[in-house]
Amino acid sequence: MQHIIFIFTDIILPVFVLIAIGVLLQRKFKLDMYTLAKLNIYFLSPGLIFIKLYDSSFSLSLFFSVILFCSAFVAVLFFLSAATGRILKLNEKMKLSFSNSVMFYNSGNYGIPVNDLVFKQDPFAMSIQIAVMAFQNTLLFSYGVVAMNSINTGKLKAVLAYFRMPLFYAMFLGILFNVLNISLPNFILTPVTYISNSLIAMVLLTLGAQIAHIKISLTYVPLYLSIIYRLIIGPSIALVALLFLGIDGIIAQALLISTAMPTSVNSAIIAQEYNSEPEFAGQTVIASTLFSSFTLTFVIYIALIIF
Repeated sequence: MQHIIFIFTDIILPVFVLIAIGVLLQRKFKLDMYTLAKLNIYFLSPGLIFIKLYDSSFSLSLFFSVILFCSAFVAVLFFLSAATGRILKLNEKMKLSFSNSVMFYNSGNYGIPVNDLVFKQDPFAMSIQIAVMAFQNTLLFSYGVVAMNSINTGKLKAVLAYFRMPLFYAMFLGILFNVLNISLPNFILTPVTYISNSLIAMVLLTLGAQIAHIKISLTYVPLYLSIIYRLIIGPSIALVALLFLGIDGIIAQALLISTAMPTSVNSAIIAQEYNSEPEFAGQTVIASTLFSSFTLTFVIYIALIIF
């Protein structure tokens, strides 16, 4: 019991304190979400992704193994959520929004701070989380956007949006410089490190600002199922898979913890953009984020005990 209390107070609560500050600042000052989003996407996140991959002692085989695991994991979630949507006889937009709320999780502005706190800034553990985030972002801004857009207009231009973002190039260069053992001069490495160090507080503040005005209704069955699938069923599937595959150590711990994150804020953003049940999408984000304060505590405990 002491371990669980320690995890909640020393890992989960610090995250929610910063999220709460973001909520309060947004309600008081009406922060410019467009500017915050641009800072996170084009300035802070690329800096962290690059420096963590550049400093990490990972291998390309490990990187692609993480991507393969994530692909299989998301595929299982897709079939599970799609079958549930058919059983509940949801309309096409709701089916898609429901599936996205289960498949796409907050591996960036929630997963990175949690990983940082759990593993005490271990570059190896962070590189695993970065790989998960890269996969999630690529899938969300390709399949997720195209699937929603096709319902309304059938346009596929959004599939290229991810490759216009610096996240992809930061990941590529970080891996390249690491593998080729290229040393950067201090006048480049120092500012990139400063940028990376400032990310965690800013992304959590941004997350709080993003969910500040979302209203939640806990009387809708798909919302309950989305929370259960995302926070309980998903990590359970991942745990069984990791044990079956014989994966252990930090790799297994980081992967299991990464699967327990709440629904991605970006899934709600694209639902709003393409008018695909945006109210439901927003509710899944805030509800799963709130409930994750409890479920994630136990997943972290299980990960550290079993692996």
